[in-house]
Amino acid sequence: MDDDRQSRADAVDGEMAARGLPEEVVAALVHWWSENAGRYPDATPGAHTVHYTPARWAEITPWPAALASRSSAGDAEISRALVASAVADALGREAYTEALVATYVWGKGKSGTPAGSGPTTLKNILAADDLENVLAKAVAALREDDARRAYEVLLLPSNGLGPSFFTKFLYFAGQAVPTGQGPQPLVLDQVLARRMRGLAAQVGKDTGYDPDGSVAAWVWSDGGWSPHRYEVYLSFLQAAARQLSKVGGWPPDAGADLLECALFTTRWTTPG
Repeated sequence: MDDDRQSRADAVDGEMAARGLPEEVVAALVHWWSENAGRYPDATPGAHTVHYTPARWAEITPWPAALASRSSAGDAEISRALVASAVADALGREAYTEALVATYVWGKGKSGTPAGSGPTTLKNILAADDLENVLAKAVAALREDDARRAYEVLLLPSNGLGPSFFTKFLYFAGQAVPTGQGPQPLVLDQVLARRMRGLAAQVGKDTGYDPDGSVAAWVWSDGGWSPHRYEVYLSFLQAAARQLSKVGGWPPDAGADLLECALFTTRWTTPG
């Protein structure tokens, strides 16, 4: 049963790669760019900013110097560009957990219920004895091999740092460390997986490989994606970015991370 399901998943993946982004998604992305070009004048998602409350993270160490002081009252802003700078600085000093903190705070922002869940979870993650070594191995794998191998390194330990957050670490590490081969790492979280699920479900329905969407729901679940699934995701977004580069109304030199940012905030209506 699993072999049949996997073969159908592979068939849907292949058809998605051949088709690329459907017209309605391209239209939605072009519309997104028309409304957001002013926010991203360099056609990168560096200005993508979230708010966080520094005081909530008072018990977290090490704390990146680039982030706001935790004695500050109220909220602060943290952008992708700021995180990229903080991560590059930390990796240059081999301060891997410090780099992780910067990416985690950006990824969590002000979200989380109850209010202390983000800092509490991170504190528990940082308490893992081998975390620094695991993060170092992931960065080395990224430099010497590829994003999939780095993903595998971070997926194995049971330290509470799931793919939705460690792919953020990989994404920003990839800004500082050239990947040995293959595409640069990108963020994959629940929202983006659901975007991919919608695309896969439509292709599965159109082709008959997955008429009820159950295969799409299996491979693009809300978490726990396999290294193979992450590799499929990176390949698809890279190809989709090339597809968009030829479309009027989308910045021709934009990378796959701008597409990832757009997909995170864009919705579309699928015919039927």
